This record gives sequence, C-alpha cells and structure tokens, in this order.
Amino acid sequence: MKLFERYVLAEILPLLLGALSAVIVLLVLAALQDVIAPLLAKGADPVLVARVLALNVPEAAARALPIALMFATLLGLSRLSSDSELKGALAAGIPATRLLRPVLALGLGVTVLAFALGEGLVPRAKVQERKVKQEIVFDNPRVIGLDGTGADGQSIVLRDALNRAISVGKIGPGGTLEDLRIVTMQPGLPPREVITAARGRLLPGSNVLELQDGRRVTYQDARPVTVLTFKSGSLPVQDVQADLDAGGGELKAIYTPLRELWAKTAQYRVQGVRSPADFTALHRKFAEPLAALALAFFAVSLAVFTFRSGRDLGLVWALLLTFAYYATWSVFRVMGENGAVSGAVAAYAPDLIAVVAGAALLWRTGRR
Repeated sequence: MKLFERYVLAEILPLLLGALSAVIVLLVLAALQDVIAPLLAKGADPVLVARVLALNVPEAAARALPIALMFATLLGLSRLSSDSELKGALAAGIPATRLLRPVLALGLGVTVLAFALGEGLVPRAKVQERKVKQEIVFDNPRVIGLDGTGADGQSIVLRDALNRAISVGKIGPGGTLEDLRIVTMQPGLPPREVITAARGRLLPGSNVLELQDGRRVTYQDARPVTVLTFKSGSLPVQDVQADLDAGGGELKAIYTPLRELWAKTAQYRVQGVRSPADFTALHRKFAEPLAALALAFFAVSLAVFTFRSGRDLGLVWALLLTFAYYATWSVFRVMGENGAVSGAVAAYAPDLIAVVAGAALLWRTGRR
C-alpha cells in the first residue's frame, strides 16, 4: 500500500472507532429506553439488566459499522481538504480518485466484519438475551409487563415450549400472582387444556410455577371432557420465552441464522406463502453489510466533488448525511416488513441510492 493510501487510512480509522462507539451507545439506548427504566423501577437485578444491555452490543455494532464508516470518511476527508493536504497530493501528481482505493478496501473489511457479526454473534446474543430476560422474570415476578392484554382481557405473561400461554390478572404484594390462566393451544384449533388458579408464584431462581386453589379442564372438539379441582400444585414452565412484554413470541426473522431463514423462505416460495417480514430479513442479511461499500463509495465521491468545487463538508453535513441514510434505511425496512414493497427493494434500495448518488457526483466532477 502506497504512503498516500496509508495516510488516508490513518486519518479515517480513529474517527471510525470514535463514531462506532458513539453510534453503538445511541442504538443501544434507543433500543432499550422503554425497558431499562421500568425494569429498574420495579426492582429488577441491576446485574441482569446490565447483561441485557451488553447482549445488545453485537447487534448495535453490526448495524453501526456502515454508518460509522460513512461518517468517519466524510469527516476525515473533509479535514484533509480543509488543511489543503488533498491539494498537496494533487500537486504531487496523485489523482483525487486514488482516494477510492484505500476507502473501498476499508469498506470491504467493514462489510466482512458486519456480516460476521450479524451471522455469528447477533443470533446467539439474542437467544442469550431472552434467557437473561427469563432470569429477570424468575428472579422478581414484579418486573413482568402487564400493559398489553389478550382477547380474554388478561395479559399474556409467558409462553413456554409446549405453546402454553400463561397469563395473570394481577400481581399482589411480594410478587404473588393472582387470577392465573394457563392455556394449552393447538395451532388452528380451540384450546386443548385450560388451567385456572386463584393464586400462584414463581419460585425464585427456578422455572417452577406454584398454583393454589385451581381447576384443570381438558377439551375434545371444544367440549370439556375432564374437570379437576386442586388445592395446590406445581407447574414446570420449561424454555420460557419471557420477553418482558405482552405476548413474548418468536424472535424476529432478522435474528434467524441465514441457513434456517433461507430454507424457510424457499419453502414459502414453493407454497406461495406471502411473508414480507421473512423475505425482507433474508435480503437484509446481505444488504446491510454491503452498505459499508456503498456508503464508502458515496463518501469518497462526495469528498472529491466538494474538493473540486471548493466547498467544505464539515461536521454538520457529515451528521446530516448520516442521519439521512439511517432515516432512509428505516423507512424502507418498515415498508418491506409490511409488504408495501418487495423484500429486495426494501433491503437494497438505500445501498443503491448511495451508489447512484456517488456515481452522479463523480460524473459531475469529471465534467468540471
């Protein structure tokens, strides 16, 4: 690598690390601002809450890398231009387009790193995060969120591996659960079993639910066939998906490993199933890491254009352009997940816009 290219990278890399740290902090806080304060207010263990925060860092890093690269490139090249260092390079016979080589090489490295994080660490971190949230619930049942309600007016609290929805009507003093209902569901069919209890509690540090003064009703073809009452009993709730909100549910499609998501969407195509969230997530697996290359190309093209036109980007423009990309990405993601546009368009449109804008800037520069 030539001395000039190493010098450009030495200017950008510190800014990249600083911008990456700042964007990670902002994304983590934005993702958890509605969870952290209520958890701590309800007495959740601060150590467990800190673990939830830490487990959100890999996703934040994977998402922040392309954005941080564009911001660092814009700011670094702006500094070189304002200090007349690019002018000195041109005077020495180095063309301005030579900026593309080191920045695109850095963009390729960031792309590989973002893809590795998205496929290696993020799915595992999300699974582990759900387990930590389960620990928070079992450690202190008072942290359970009861804001959302189901069709029966009760709030779904937990859902376990047997597809049992466990809901409560009220949390009493000391974390006692009142008016419990445990419903064993069958896909597309009425409930198979319903257990109700006047009171119950989650044993601290375990996954056992103790029930008191209850009734167990089993159904066949929506008709009760067995009705049993009991004074006390225990119910293991294995593999609970406790997400500290109403419903729990499965992890989002974007957190599914690529091989599983690819097989799932291939089956949907064969069956003619329309699942925009899954198809959008599949394309995002590739498009979001590739954004690093697209944004690196745009940043260099803009830097060359502004230098040739005698303008200076500065911090404000770097921030505005970074925000503009993030807003564009957010809008297309929502449109794709809701089926307004195809998954491919939703995922790749922000990258394509950056590449087309960069090419247009280089074309304009060449005509000057």
